[in-house]
Formats: sequence, C-alpha cells, structure tokens
Amino acid sequence: MTDLFDTLEEASIQNDVSRPLADRLRPRSLAEVIGQSQILGADRPLSIMLAAQALGSIIFWGPPGVGKTTIARLLAQEVDLYFIQISAIFSGVAELRKVFEAAKIRRQNGQGTLLFVDEIHRFNKAQQDSFLPLMENGTIVLVGATTENPSFELNAAVLSRSQVMVLERLSISDLELLAKRAEGQAKVPLSLEPSARISLLEMADGDGRSLLNLIEQVLAWKLEAPLGQADLAKRLMKRAAIYDKSGDSHYNLISALHKAVRGSDPDAALYWFARMLVGGEDPRYLARRITRMAIEDIGLADPKAQDICIKSWQIYERLGSPEGELSLAQAVTYLALAPKSNAGYNAYKVAMEDAKKTGSSPPPKHILNAPTDLMRDQGYGDGYAYDHNVEDGFSGQNYFPDGMERPEYYAPVERGFERELSKRLSYFKNLRTKRGS
Repeated sequence: MTDLFDTLEEASIQNDVSRPLADRLRPRSLAEVIGQSQILGADRPLSIMLAAQALGSIIFWGPPGVGKTTIARLLAQEVDLYFIQISAIFSGVAELRKVFEAAKIRRQNGQGTLLFVDEIHRFNKAQQDSFLPLMENGTIVLVGATTENPSFELNAAVLSRSQVMVLERLSISDLELLAKRAEGQAKVPLSLEPSARISLLEMADGDGRSLLNLIEQVLAWKLEAPLGQADLAKRLMKRAAIYDKSGDSHYNLISALHKAVRGSDPDAALYWFARMLVGGEDPRYLARRITRMAIEDIGLADPKAQDICIKSWQIYERLGSPEGELSLAQAVTYLALAPKSNAGYNAYKVAMEDAKKTGSSPPPKHILNAPTDLMRDQGYGDGYAYDHNVEDGFSGQNYFPDGMERPEYYAPVERGFERELSKRLSYFKNLRTKRGS
C-alpha cells in the first residue's frame, strides 16, 4: 500500500507552515512515536503482533492527545492495510454501510482494511454489533479509540474479539522530547527561561497535542528576551483537567480519596478531595461519600467521626461554596487521622447473608410479647427473663431463632473506642458461658 504520508497531496504540504504544528510533527513510523513503551516496546503486545504480521482488532483506551489516532495510522502502514477513519460522534448507520461495502470490495481485490473508529464508546449496542461479522470473517481489522473504560462502555462481544491496550498520559520527559522535536521542526528554540519551560510542559497535563498547540502560540510571539514563569502564566492558560462527573475519572478520583482516607494519609486525601472540587464535582456528593467513609472504615472505633461528617455537611448547606467546602475538607482530615475499623461493616454484611439464608424463621417464643390469652396459651413470653431484674443486669438468654447456631458477627478491633467495646463484648461472652446460654 502507498504510504499514507507519501501521497502527492501530502508530500506537497509536508512542510507547509500553515498546517498546525501537531499535524506537521505527526510521526511517520512507530519508532518516532513518543511514549507508550508499555505497548510499543520490545516484547510488548503491539511489537509482538507486528513481528508476526498478525494484527488483530484492538481497543485503545487512554486520555486525549496521547497518540491513539497516530498509532492506528502507523499500524495500517506497517501491515499494508487500507486505512479509513470514522468518528462515532458524526457517523450513522448510512455511513457505516458505505464503509462496510467498500471494505468488502477491497477484500475481494486482495486489500485488507484497518477501520479506525474514534470515540467508539459513542456507538450504541446495535452499531457496535454491526462490526462483528466483518471482524470475524477478516474483512476489517477494527481499531477503536476511547477515553472511557471499555469494560463499561463497549459490548462484551466486541471486547471478546479485541485486545484492550491502555495508553498513558505523556510524562514530563516525554513532553520535553516532544518540545525539542517541535523546536527542531521550527528551527528556532523556545524563548523561555528554564522554569517557564517546565511550567509550559506542566500546562499540557500529559496531552501531547495540547503541548504542541501551546508551543505553536509561544513560537508566534515576538519576544526580545526569554519569558519567565510569571510572564508565561499571564499569556497562557493551563489545560483544563480532565474530569467527567459521570465518567471514568469521577470514579477513579473518588476511589483514590476513599483509599487515602482508609490509609490514614490526610495529605493525599485532601489532594484528591481538592482535585474533585477543581474538576467541578458537586460538594454535596463529596459530603455524602465522606459520611459513608466514616461509617464503613471508621465505624465505632471513633463514633464521633460520623457526627463530624454530618455537621460539616450541615455547615456546607448553610454557607454554600466556597466557604462551606472548608468544613468538608476538615471532615476529610479528621477521617484520615481517625482510628480505623470495618468491624461494624463486616458484621452487618454477614448478618445480612444469614438473614437471607434463614428466611422466615420466627424469634424464639420466650422473647415474644403475649397481649392475648391465645398467645399466652401458645407459650409466647414463657420463660422470659427481664434483664434488669437478674444479676449483673444480664440474663444471657438466646435471642436467635430456635435451632439456629449462635453466630458471632461483630469482632471489634483493638483501636480507638472499639478497644473498650471489645472489653464489653468479652465481659458479656464470659457471663453467657458461665450461665450456659
């Protein structure tokens, strides 16, 4: 197949300065791709596929600007497949049919097709299913690109026929290499002081395309002297952080916050809390989740934790943003430093399992009230020992259904207030043993 970058039209504009810098610097071989060594390095998935000349269908999962489209183009070039690109945002059933028919004709003529579908998660189930027959008979090699978790957004049938490859944000060193390549193409260095240069790389937030767009702006400035960090910040805006309140980043960040709290790291917990606020998360959602953390991971080791969460929530409702967010931040800090216990959480889960297993087993008759003669005749209340009237205020009677082996759900930890609860539990257990109950 003719090299995609070597057509007469493209060759004529290869160095056209009117083209965006990101387009002019698009790699012409896989060796020129910056980053993504986890899939492109030696003995890595793509390298192995190409070495065997057996390219299968692939789903590229990663953030914007990390090379998904570029790598797909270069794969077609490497294995001599006709490359065609569509976007799930703009393509409908009619366009898919045209693409499929063209691929079938191409196959009859001995030419395979690599179909690159950008934002593939935007296709509905029926549209995704339409790829399956052509994938199975070899008419197309599907390469999909998505910024969302394929496990949740793509059909199981498509996933089972594809290999998911994760593309990562470009590191600072990757971005620096890209910046040097841009300077080489422009034949002029960036007029930035070292601190400003680092700041420029950070502004891109791991997005190579964003960095090249920023560099293009810097190169267009007529500067008498290199810019410092402060002056650069006045001229350029940092790339907005990727945060979709209904998408993957939302769940990843709340998971990070929860685990930082559980891991007793207040600094990390505050960082992820702030990241979510900066991303536009609803503080009420965070208030609900941190209250959940207090219940699940701290529990009775520090009963005060739940009160602090509820009060911080109430303070937020009274003050609103941004002042009320400080109360939530203080609650996060308190939770991270509080003694941890999931004993109550575990006890609840096991109790729920037993409740489902035992079905409709009634309580033992001796603890049932008997307001009528009929109920008294049936033995309701017989033998009930009123705990306040017995030694130590503890009867030790059985309160589980008759015939059910006594379980032990709650196992307090030796931390915080649960240390005291553990003593109480042992005390009652010993009394129960002495009384043979």
